[in-house]
Amino acid sequence: MTAPAPIRVLVVDDQELVRSGFCVILDAADGITVVGEAANGEAALSQVAAHEPDVVLMDIRMPGMDGLEATRLITAGAPAARSAGSGPATPPKVVMLTTFDLDDYVYEALRAGASGFLLKDSPRHDLIAAVRAAAAGDALLAPSVTRRLIETFARRPPETSPSPSQLASLTARERDVLLLLARGRSNSEIAEVLFVSEATVKTHVGNLLAKLGLRDRVQAVILAYETGIVMPGSPPD
Repeated sequence: MTAPAPIRVLVVDDQELVRSGFCVILDAADGITVVGEAANGEAALSQVAAHEPDVVLMDIRMPGMDGLEATRLITAGAPAARSAGSGPATPPKVVMLTTFDLDDYVYEALRAGASGFLLKDSPRHDLIAAVRAAAAGDALLAPSVTRRLIETFARRPPETSPSPSQLASLTARERDVLLLLARGRSNSEIAEVLFVSEATVKTHVGNLLAKLGLRDRVQAVILAYETGIVMPGSPPD
C-alpha cells in the first residue's frame, strides 16, 4: 500500500531562531516535511509559488508585509504567485503564529482566511497536531479556546454574512452540525452526539460549507456566532 504524501509546510517568522526551531520539530515528525521558510510576507508569497505547501505557519507581526496581508493574498489564491504561473491550484491552509492568544490581530487574521492560530510557546506535540489538523481541514480552535476567542470576535460587526436563503438552505442535520462546530466539537465528537459515522459528519460539514460559501470550519464557527445560530454565553450541550 502506497504511503500518503507528506504534509508540505512553509514556516514564516522574522525571528531566525524561532523559525529554525519550528522547522526542526516539524521535519522530525512523521508525515510532515518543511519545504521552505521565509522571514516576511513578501518572501512567503514567493515561497508559496515556488514550493506549493499544504500548510503555512505564519507569524502575524513582521517587518515589511506582515502576516495579515500575506494571509489575505495567500488564501485568495496568492495573485502574485499565480501571475508567475507557479502557484498551487488550491491555496494552502494558513495557521497564524502569535504570542498572545487574544492578540487583536488574530481576529483580523481569521477574517483574512486563516484556518486558526497557534501560540508560539505551544508544546511541540501541539505544533505537530495543528499542522495535521489544518491539512485535514479540521478544527484548530480547541473547545477551551473557542468560546473565549470566537465570542469576543462575534461582537465585532461582520463584514459579510450569508443571505437568509443560504441559511435556509441548510438541512436540519446540517444546522445541528454547524451548532456543534460552533461549540468546539471535533468530527468524532459530533458523530458521537448525533449517532452517525465520522464520514457522515465530514459530508455534512462539506455540504454546509459549500452552501454558505465558506472556506473552512473556522469560518463556519465565526458565522454561527455572527448570525445568532449560537449566542455568546449560551451553555454547551
